[in-house]
Amino acid sequence: MSVRVGAARVRALLLSLVTFFVVAGTATGCSGGDEQPSVVVTTNILGDITREIVGDEADVSVLMKPNADPHSFGLSAVQAAELENADLIVYNGLGLEENVLRHVEAARASGVATFAAGEAADPLTFHTGEEGGPDDEAGEPDPHFWTDPDRVRKAAGLIADQVVEHVDGVNEKALRENAAHYDGQLADLTTWMEGSFATIPEGRRALVTNHHVFGYLADRFGFRVIGAVVPSGTTLASPGSSDLRSLTRAMEKAEVRTVFADSSQPTRLAEVLRQEMGGDVDVVPLYSESLTEKGKGAGTYLDMMRANTSAMTDGLTGD
Repeated sequence: MSVRVGAARVRALLLSLVTFFVVAGTATGCSGGDEQPSVVVTTNILGDITREIVGDEADVSVLMKPNADPHSFGLSAVQAAELENADLIVYNGLGLEENVLRHVEAARASGVATFAAGEAADPLTFHTGEEGGPDDEAGEPDPHFWTDPDRVRKAAGLIADQVVEHVDGVNEKALRENAAHYDGQLADLTTWMEGSFATIPEGRRALVTNHHVFGYLADRFGFRVIGAVVPSGTTLASPGSSDLRSLTRAMEKAEVRTVFADSSQPTRLAEVLRQEMGGDVDVVPLYSESLTEKGKGAGTYLDMMRANTSAMTDGLTGD
């Protein structure tokens, strides 16, 4: 009798030990030393840039889906948890990710390293009318710095520095090589854009858009921003009738008949402007604030800028 009881106790003990090691292995197996460090990026434009730099050295998670609006997209509970558990958060800042910034702030408060790329890229200030004109009014810092590839070069170099500083386990040499290669591609992009825009006559280098998004491009490549259908830097604003009248007068004075509309947004407002001016307005879609899915026109930042440059050149030269 005593032998049987002892054997039962041994079996119970062995079962307990097996259960303990299985549970312990499950609890620790997700880290197991094999999981890569995590960089979480808010917008898909910055996500593409960051992936080019990081390569295989860390896991890069992008919160904003293709074709989304950075001003209005929100996070799921899972995505908010990603921010809290990241080694580094890369975000635009300057008020761009209006529904996400509070989550970034919460992650920073809990000790997560964060980097605001827009704030480090020599930000410009919004002008709600033609700069220097009677309706010109300076506003808040402009978050759309990526329309200037030279500012993207600066931001990309700083992102590389941030990853090296805050993300343990990355191969710095490999990461620096990635960053140098991408820097060369950005330099080539700038040269190509300069050559393309050089074909546009000086008198036709005038921009009207859905909302104020191409100020950096105008500053870098010598365009005049006549105005925007939505006189704001955010798609969440709406134009009033006086705004449309002011813009119509400015366009007629500058002899501008082309409006560049965000491809990720409906062109309804641009169509309203077309009606205001008697129907003789060309509406040209651009990829302004979001990448598309791969193969859909603007799958990468480089693709987006080349597509926009071609569309702007064609739209302003009449080709």
